[in-house]
Amino acid sequence: MNAKTESDLVSTWPGLVAVIRRFAASDQGRRGLWLVLSLLILVLGVNALNVASSYVGRDFITALAERQTDRFVVEAGIYLAVFAACTVVAVYYRYTEERLGLIWRAWLTRQLVDAFLKDRNYYCLKQQGAIENPDERIAEDVKSFTTTTLSFLLLIINGSVTIIAFSGVIWTISPILFAVTLAYSIVGSYLAIKLGRPLIGLNYSLLDREANLRSGLIHLWENAEAVALGQREEHFRRRLNRRVDELPATGSRIINVHRNLGFFTTGYNYLIQVLPALVVAPLYLSGQVEFGVITQSAMAFAHLVGAFSLIVNQFQSISSFAAVIARLGSLGQVIESPPSDGRSEIRTETAESRLEYENLTLLAGPSEAPLVRELTAVFAEPVRLGITGTNERAKEALFKATAAIGGAGSGRIRRPAGRAIQFLSERPYLPPGSLRQILTGEAGPQSDAALLEAIRAYDALAPLLEIPGGLDEERDWSACLTLGQQQVLALAAIAVARPQLLFLNRATSALNREQTGQLLQRLADAGIGYVVIGKVEKYPQHFSQVLSLDEFGDWTVQMPPFEPPSMS
Repeated sequence: MNAKTESDLVSTWPGLVAVIRRFAASDQGRRGLWLVLSLLILVLGVNALNVASSYVGRDFITALAERQTDRFVVEAGIYLAVFAACTVVAVYYRYTEERLGLIWRAWLTRQLVDAFLKDRNYYCLKQQGAIENPDERIAEDVKSFTTTTLSFLLLIINGSVTIIAFSGVIWTISPILFAVTLAYSIVGSYLAIKLGRPLIGLNYSLLDREANLRSGLIHLWENAEAVALGQREEHFRRRLNRRVDELPATGSRIINVHRNLGFFTTGYNYLIQVLPALVVAPLYLSGQVEFGVITQSAMAFAHLVGAFSLIVNQFQSISSFAAVIARLGSLGQVIESPPSDGRSEIRTETAESRLEYENLTLLAGPSEAPLVRELTAVFAEPVRLGITGTNERAKEALFKATAAIGGAGSGRIRRPAGRAIQFLSERPYLPPGSLRQILTGEAGPQSDAALLEAIRAYDALAPLLEIPGGLDEERDWSACLTLGQQQVLALAAIAVARPQLLFLNRATSALNREQTGQLLQRLADAGIGYVVIGKVEKYPQHFSQVLSLDEFGDWTVQMPPFEPPSMS
């Protein structure tokens, strides 16, 4: 386990308490409080019935040993009644625990998802590589965290009640047996920690390596067509096999620790069956206790040692749980305080229906020349701006800086806020779902007539009108439409949403000059301002200004007519 993992473990145990407190203070937590109270009552019920069972079992065995038929029949009936009550209480105990765990998991997952999406944290974390496999941490680790935390807390509570309940039983049988129980538990817990401590770091490492393998398989599945066309199977085979090879090394070390821990815990649990008989047998042989006391002492000893020996019996689960806490804790820390490169001083402010850059400088790296140097320009309504030039990195950096999704540099950007400005890249994002969902997006409910008219306005979308399910047909549109159709469908959705300003980064690259001109004209007719990155010299009549960026970070703003950019 590396230093970072050690640090995570130290810092996240207090975080466990903080998470429980936040959940308790939430609306769902108040609902869960009744389940917690029910669990406490059921814990007391389980232990009371266990104590009663030990005494009933003692009398039952004694009646059998002494051949007292009438007493045996009565004790058997009582014994069966206690078993029935134990069954009912145990089932409701498990049911209530699962209900509480489900509520807590749903609450914590929503908290992490909201934090993950807030301020585009997901994008920043992906760009900076600050955390590995956040999807698995939010989905799988949250499930393990909530169920295991609840289970351990209940084990501790149940163990505490068991210690109180059965200490008196053991003491009345033999103070020596009580001392043996205490010593046996303390020594066992110490040795279990000593032998099993390496499991915490090994489980943390194994979880990450398994997640890396899954992410590689998912990437292959999502890009199957591109891999097949590029005949890149061998590349993926080597990459995936390399990740597979990482698993046995860590897995073997875990198995070795499990083996050593298993030798101890197995022997430890076997001795539990023998020790109480060895201590109590002399008392029975000397006539000081009945025969049933031997079975009662064995039962009480097992319960009490189990309560004292939580670490021994649950160490393998505890080690996996500690790794889960560390992974979730590191995710939470990174989301709350995302790492920053410390080089961006770009301020984004709100301006209605226009786009302004003030002393904007964009950097590619600390030792490289600026991509854009002190850009100052105002593009007022109606914005009809084309961005061209030979510096492709500068155009991409300007697009991302305007969208406020990254970029190092300084200066000020003023633009419409929120959904009033939208951005489209060369391959638009079309989420799986129905055409209605894609076209309406955040625009709210729209009539079928308006949505069908938005589709009919573009010839490339005509085949969509023939789909049997119509507007409510659900498909993975990015997989079943050509790139050109995807671009047109995304623009049709923009027309429905009617933002103030649209920023297009090669978003019509799959269309010809005539189709692109028609799309821009429709945007203009709808009163939507637009900024286009691409070969704007092909359709100059659709722009009132052109911003040209060169290889040295310099820029110029031209008015019609435009001079084509130099390619030298």
